[in-house]
Amino acid sequence: MATCCLSEEDRAAVRRSREIDRNLQAEKRQYRAEIKILLLGAGESGKSTFLKQMRIIHGEDFDDDARLTFRPTIYLNVMKGAKTLVRAMRTLSIQIQDDSNEEFCDILSNYKSSILEPQDFMQYVEPLKALWNDGGIQNAFSRRNEFQLVRLDL
Repeated sequence: MATCCLSEEDRAAVRRSREIDRNLQAEKRQYRAEIKILLLGAGESGKSTFLKQMRIIHGEDFDDDARLTFRPTIYLNVMKGAKTLVRAMRTLSIQIQDDSNEEFCDILSNYKSSILEPQDFMQYVEPLKALWNDGGIQNAFSRRNEFQLVRLDL
């Protein structure tokens, strides 16, 4: 289109229109390059974990703020998993091997799900390590196919 006979206002409108057209074309190319996936599955089946792993695999690591945001959730998941293992151990009639760990089992059995801050979680670190190293917990873990490891009702 010849712009020599247009007013300054019309030329500015033509420039804006061309810029908009270029932006639309760029967005169209980007949209075509995107791959969209619909993940279906039962609760706790790993949909979010899958997305997070894909992000890491393809070089989009989490920044420090995101890591700090996930920390309380990770602590909560550790506690839920340990509590579930203790419950499974008792349900499956598996004995704790080190009697000193029985107190830790009771502490975890009475744990009520809540978001834990780092200073709160630290009080559980040594008991969790001791329990994880106990043969009874390891036996229960080896039989994890007999129970759901992560439970939402904890």
